[in-house]
Amino acid sequence: MTIPMVDLQGQFQSLRSEIEEGFRQVFASSQFIQGPNVRALEAEIADYCGVRHAIAVASGTDALHLALLAAGIGAGDEVITTPFTFIATAEAIGYVGAQPVFVDIDPQTFNIDVDQIEKAITPRTRAILPVHLFGQPADMGALATLCTRYGLQLIEDCAQSFGADFQGKKTGAWGDLGCFSFFPSKNLGCYGDGGMVVTDNAERAEAVRILANHGSRVRYHHSVLGYNSRLDELQAVILRIKLKHIDEYNRRRRANARLYTAGLQGRGVTPPVEDGKGTHVFHQYTVLVDDRDRLMQRLDAAGIASAIYYPIPLHWQEVYRDKLADLVLPQAEQAARRVLSLPIYPELTAAQIERICQVLIAANENQAADENYGNQ
Repeated sequence: MTIPMVDLQGQFQSLRSEIEEGFRQVFASSQFIQGPNVRALEAEIADYCGVRHAIAVASGTDALHLALLAAGIGAGDEVITTPFTFIATAEAIGYVGAQPVFVDIDPQTFNIDVDQIEKAITPRTRAILPVHLFGQPADMGALATLCTRYGLQLIEDCAQSFGADFQGKKTGAWGDLGCFSFFPSKNLGCYGDGGMVVTDNAERAEAVRILANHGSRVRYHHSVLGYNSRLDELQAVILRIKLKHIDEYNRRRRANARLYTAGLQGRGVTPPVEDGKGTHVFHQYTVLVDDRDRLMQRLDAAGIASAIYYPIPLHWQEVYRDKLADLVLPQAEQAARRVLSLPIYPELTAAQIERICQVLIAANENQAADENYGNQ
């Protein structure tokens, strides 16, 4: 039995006829950029997220970059964020000339530790940029309160949390701007790169739309220095089809996560914790383990994929290391040494989950037996 991290082929086969028909219509129209499917997708995602505006862009990284620009953040500003995320979160802050300020994480949720943010605020702080890591919403109520108290902007990195909510409100709708990625492996993914910015603010929505289209409101009239960051019609077709199924996809992810947790609890593996404040959509099912390399080898030998998200916290990355040599963030550093992500996707079966749990438990039991033998 071979079990991948994500089964994109299986999902495609279930949607194939609808996707192929959508493609046929686009090919017949020959309108591949800024066409009716992109406009429809923007309206559908705005409605789904409960916001007034959604602007399609070329990637999740572009969504973050353009959102920060639209928020007026630039050189000399500071943006507080997490060190335990993909590099794009911090890259986008650097793109606008601002400085990421890393705050440690909650060791249970892996999200930014809200209790540590206040002491990191300085007169140069302009925004807080939380990441809803692995699909679990950050504590948006507390973050919104902090931003109001200090006059800061709240920009959400929702790359891993499409469909998640915090206290009944979708991620992306809490902040001044919300940024999504449609990378193929995401809960809502296309077949290339893609992204979306959502907001209730009409002025910022217009700023993102202009920046994403070469700084242009009207063709060949350019009011600002912009970018080429446009989602194409083919990707929009895929996303519109998948959007109709996203709640069911996320329901299956949550059901699979429960099976994992029931099978692994108390067996030498620490399952992920749901904080109960929001709905976790399990973009990743990430456990904490000891002797990670050995467990990954056992999984690989059994034909089971696994991955490490993320092996190096951002303040240890070469690009930041020299400037942040004295920064110690123990929870992020410890997580980076122990996290292990297991396959999770809507098409994953109960039998596959049982098999993965068996391999992990057997590996831990064999290790314990070896250690006991060595101590005799």
